[in-house]
Order: sequence, then structure tokens, then C-alpha cells
Amino acid sequence: RKAQNNQPALLDTELEHLPADLRWREWMGRVEAVIFAANEPVRREVLARVVGKNCNLELIIDDIRAELAGCPYELVAVAGGWQHRTKKIFGDAIRAAFGTASGERAKELSQAEALVLMCIAYFQPITRGEMSSFFGKEVSRDLIGVLRAQELIASGPRSPQPGAPYTNVTTKNFLSQFGLDTLRQLPDFEALEDAGLLKTEAGAKWDVSRGPP
Repeated sequence: RKAQNNQPALLDTELEHLPADLRWREWMGRVEAVIFAANEPVRREVLARVVGKNCNLELIIDDIRAELAGCPYELVAVAGGWQHRTKKIFGDAIRAAFGTASGERAKELSQAEALVLMCIAYFQPITRGEMSSFFGKEVSRDLIGVLRAQELIASGPRSPQPGAPYTNVTTKNFLSQFGLDTLRQLPDFEALEDAGLLKTEAGAKWDVSRGPP
């Protein structure tokens, strides 16, 4: 509904005319509707537009999650916002129906691509030259291009090195694809080192100097 001046009618966010329990239910409905309608994670500041100024969004989210406990989908914190996602236990059923699970990457990364992406995630912002030094061999431009094409990485700030090359950083899509809310949720770096996944020798095992076949 629009006001007479063709501007959207102001939304009553405080709902002071409603009893407290009905007000809370209305806020829950609004928050879930906004998240459901979005095709990407919805940030807190967006959800705050549809609820009262004293509404505790974390408690709203908790109550929505509790109500979804028996559903095949859930509300997850990802990429700095919230998003509805099907539960992982239904992945096989979704793959059987559509060929790929909801939220699954369209193209699986090769081991070399995954290794370079891991390096960027932990050491960003980082230049291609710095990655080449880390692995002891040149990191292929084509390999970087694959990660860019999947919108897992993007250009970061220019490096203060001679020539001021652009650095590489991960994107919100990276967080979303890997089910992370923030980079702080990345696995413990020392644990990955102990497993041999972030050692220079790993770059020798998988050829990061070549692009995709």
C-alpha cells in the first residue's frame, strides 16, 4: 500500500497497540518473511527496519530457529547475515531431484584451487607474487581466474610493493558458500598446519602453476 504522494506507506514498527505477545509474533513473522524473500544473507541493519527499536533481534532469531526445529530447512548465520537453508541431512534427496544440493558450489574446486583459496583466506590481503613465494612456484593467473569467476575472491587494496600490484581477498560469497558467518570461523590455523594442509610442501604436491585443464 502506498501513501497519496506515491511514497511507500510508513511501516508501524513499534506496534504499541498490540499486546506484548502478539507484538513479538508479528516481529517474528516480519523478520522471517524478509529473510525468506531475500536471495542472499540478510544483515542485521536490514532486519532492524521492520521491528521496534527495542526489539532484540537475537532473541527473535532464536525463537524462529526453535519453531523450525522440525522442518527440513533452518535459519543459519552466514556471511554476516541470516539465511534460510535446507538441512545437510537432506542433501542426498536434493541432489537426486536436481543434481546439486541447495547452497552447494556449482563447480567443485580442484585440490590446487582449494589450496590457493585457503592461502588467500588465511593471509589476505595477499598478492599473487606473495602466494608464489609461499608455494615456491608461480601461482597461475588462470587459477586465480577460476576463483574470481566463482566469485570466491576479488581484488583487494593495492600492495605497497613496487608496481603496487592488487592483492586478493575473499568475498561474501566465499563465506556463504562455505557456511561461515565471519572469517573468524575459519578452522584453527595451527590445526591445519599440523595436518600438513598449509605447508609449502603442499604446493609442490598440487601444481598451482597450472590453470584448469
